Amino acid sequence: MVEIELDGKKVEVAPGSVVMHAAEKAGVYVPHFCYHKKLSIAASCRMCLVEVEKAPKPMPACATPVTQGMVVRTRTDKAIKAQQSVMEFLLINHPLDCPICDQGGECQLQDLAVGYGGTSSRYGEEKRVVANKDVGPLISMEEMSRCIHCTRCVRFGQEIAGEMELGMSHRGEHAEIETFIGKTIDSELSGNMIDICPVGALTSKPFRYSARTWEMSRRRSISPHDSTGANLVVQVKNHRVMRVLPYENEAVNECWIADRDRFSYEALNSTERLTQPMLKQGGEWKTVDWQTALEYVANGITDIKTEHGANAIGLLASPHSTVEELYLAGALMRGIGSGSVDYRLRHAEHVSVKGARWLGRSIASLSTVDRVWVVGSNLRKDHPLFAQRIRQAAKRGAKVHALTHQAGIDWALPLQGVIQAPAAEWLDVLSKVASAVAAAKSVASPVDAQTDDASTAVANMLLSGSDKAILLGNAVAHHSHGAALLGIANWIGQQTGATVGFLTEAANTVGAQLVKAMPSDRGLNARQMLDGSAKALFLLNVEPGKDTAGGSDAVSAVAKARMVVTLSPFRTNLDCSDVLLPIAPFTETAGSFVNAEGLLQSFHAVVKPLGDTRPAWKVLRVLANMLGVSTVTQESVTDVLAAALPGSAAGQIVSPNQLSNEQAIEVGASKGEFVQPCTAAIYQLDGLVRRSPSLQMTADARAASVATGAAA
Repeated sequence: MVEIELDGKKVEVAPGSVVMHAAEKAGVYVPHFCYHKKLSIAASCRMCLVEVEKAPKPMPACATPVTQGMVVRTRTDKAIKAQQSVMEFLLINHPLDCPICDQGGECQLQDLAVGYGGTSSRYGEEKRVVANKDVGPLISMEEMSRCIHCTRCVRFGQEIAGEMELGMSHRGEHAEIETFIGKTIDSELSGNMIDICPVGALTSKPFRYSARTWEMSRRRSISPHDSTGANLVVQVKNHRVMRVLPYENEAVNECWIADRDRFSYEALNSTERLTQPMLKQGGEWKTVDWQTALEYVANGITDIKTEHGANAIGLLASPHSTVEELYLAGALMRGIGSGSVDYRLRHAEHVSVKGARWLGRSIASLSTVDRVWVVGSNLRKDHPLFAQRIRQAAKRGAKVHALTHQAGIDWALPLQGVIQAPAAEWLDVLSKVASAVAAAKSVASPVDAQTDDASTAVANMLLSGSDKAILLGNAVAHHSHGAALLGIANWIGQQTGATVGFLTEAANTVGAQLVKAMPSDRGLNARQMLDGSAKALFLLNVEPGKDTAGGSDAVSAVAKARMVVTLSPFRTNLDCSDVLLPIAPFTETAGSFVNAEGLLQSFHAVVKPLGDTRPAWKVLRVLANMLGVSTVTQESVTDVLAAALPGSAAGQIVSPNQLSNEQAIEVGASKGEFVQPCTAAIYQLDGLVRRSPSLQMTADARAASVATGAAA
């Protein structure tokens, strides 16, 4: 450690640190704009000038390395005058349009100008003007005259997002931040540029001119999309969600969120919101009260159970539903005697497993891993924040290999190698890698396969390094031979010392397994329920045409059931449903999610339910009572969680004995029926992102529309 004196205090920091790090450790604030703890040092704004003993002039705290015995003073006249001079230069060309600036009230330049700016300007010439630029549907660059050239946005793209989408062109007073040759900003993490911009140069296009920061209340929540479980700050005005920002949690999402976490809130205020129960009568939808709707459902389910048996009644649940909702969904079905409940909507294989499939390691450890083999995942689109962590590991020297069936993927990180093979051949590829590992270690291979250069390269990579991971993506989880792939991956992991885990698809994929939202006894699985075998179906946050592997065929099959009850925040499934029950999205209900690493995170409602919307856990509890299920007696969401995951506490990893990726090797599995794995595009993952107008205008959404044959 290196000891320095900072404002009269002794501070110890690691060798290679800069004065800014010492100031942060000592709790001393040094004004700055270009410095950001997650980005490289640029030292371009010069606002952090401090006095260093024996230095002839003030030095930038962000770029001055500490040395043993260094004496630093941050509040001397010399330092403050230097900072005031820098502020005067920064304001020379700034438009000073604070009253109409979207960043007003949360602007770093505005705050520091109060402490370091003058009362008048000596600059009388015309200020420069920067032309507006259209860079896509998410970020506005209409006020780039405010830019102070801190280059945070440029460095974020290069270092965090993995794509240099912005850069600085020209020099001097003509310098400006812009995209290259008129391109748009298309990164799946692009919204973070808005957060790190210290002035109002980059603003949120969907949020612009809709509210002032001091008009909104701030409430914490958890993202309902991918399996990261990103921590959010939801900003609310007049019981309406206006904006979503990241809440810093170094162990989960650091200080970033993906664009779908940030902009999917638009769907919450959509005209498609369902606000009252509805029944289909004579082919037409009619609004009814809750009592009428629930009695209709209870009577219909009772009749179907009497006529066809309990297992003819099924429930399909989205893995984006909360732990409490999924637990009560299973309790409802089992309480009426049915084992037909399933969350595995896109799976081609439905096998019973011991424990919940999970990441196999902590999320934070992805940042420091040495060797990674990604199997069956378009990582940066499926799990943007996981990809960001592995990108940081790769920058520090980690070696990354991938197996994919998709051509032309831009990984936005350095890869040591890519094996591109059809999903039907993945079992052969893993078998070759296993054989290569066996040959290198002189042990018996569990499978009979001939090695090649590509498989040998993967084997050698996994046999080197100290911290290694085999990450199985959504396409493996949904694969026809998913269990066999996991079995061979586990053998490879055991022989190489690598952890083996699933990236997991949704916010609560792990939670759905923990509360056993899967078939029991002779119950139907999702695939069977979607082929028309069920006589009555509950659809919990599920749109069969978009959330399942069956697509349009699933819609037709579901429509054949005698009764279909949709529980959704939106007017959906109109062609196949008989009853629509309006349930609350994540912002209007309390609940919990379990992320990929098994971390249980709970959240509260941030706004009132819209119209007659009710939390899904309450709707399921009432239905259970009306259907005579005596085991469902919980009165609060806390009671439901305690029953669902006894002994687990929010903010902690669930019991390790509940998490397991164990799987025996299945010999001859490749001879079984193969179905192309179904995976969702980045902005088709769930009902919220599908209804966000801004996200649907992005390049990723347009590309997915073309790929699926939909209208672009």
